[in-house]
This record gives sequence, structure tokens and C-alpha cells, in this order.
Amino acid sequence: MQFDATFFAFVGLLLFLALIVYLKVPGMVAKSLDERAGKIRDELAEAKRLREEAQHVLAEYQRKRKEAEAEAAGIIAAAEREAAMLTAEAKQKTEEFVARRNALSEQKIKQAETEAVNAVRAAAVDLSIAAAEMLLVKKADAGVQDKLFKGAVGEVKTRLN
Repeated sequence: MQFDATFFAFVGLLLFLALIVYLKVPGMVAKSLDERAGKIRDELAEAKRLREEAQHVLAEYQRKRKEAEAEAAGIIAAAEREAAMLTAEAKQKTEEFVARRNALSEQKIKQAETEAVNAVRAAAVDLSIAAAEMLLVKKADAGVQDKLFKGAVGEVKTRLN
């Protein structure tokens, strides 16, 4: 019987497989695969836990964001109310100021009118006195003029006071 190379290759393969089984390589490989599967399972569990934690944190931040938006809206509304109140107050104060200024201006105008009327009256009295004096000078002699002038001046003084 002659053995060819195929036979020796087959025998080598059988010896190799027997050696592998004897050294418990399939057990080591299975153990290694089991350890790796355990690590992967642990990593998946950790990833799942981290994902749940991240979702929880995200939900909390979304809740806090909504609360902050609501608080900001409240602050804005309060600021708008305060601005409207300040605007109304400023408008009222401005109107009061304008009213006071108008009243003061009207009072000054009335005073100026009164002063003008008094000045016109005084000028009219002076002019009347001067006209009366000129008339008296032309129509009356010195004694009569003196008597009339003194009487007129006395009468004017009593009327002005």
C-alpha cells in the first residue's frame, strides 16, 4: 500500500485536530467568546442605562427650559406693564407741566394786559391833563388858569387813588 500526499495531509489534519481537542482549544475559544459576549452584553446594558439617563436629563432640561421660558414671559409681561405705567405717569406729568405753564403764561398775559390798560389810562390821563391845560391857557387868564389847574389836578388825584 502506498501512501500518497493526500493521505499524509489527512493524517496531519487529524493529528492537528486531536492536538487542538487535547489542549482544550475549543473550550478556550468558547470561553473567550462567552467572555466577549458577556462584555458586549455588559456594554449594551451600560449603553441602555446611559441612554435612559440621557433621556431623563434631556427631559429635565426641557422642563427647566419651559419653566425658564414661562418665567421670561412673566418678566417680559411685568416689564411691559411697568413701561406702560411709567409712560402713562410721564404723560400725566407732562400734561400737568404743560397745564401749569399755560396757566402761568395766561396769568402773565393777563398781568401784561392789565399793565398795558393801566399804562394807556395813565397816558390818557396825562394827555387829558395836558389838553385841558392847553385849553385853559388859551381861554383863561392867569388867575383862572391857576385855579382851574389846581382843581383839575386835585380831582384827578382823588379819582386815581
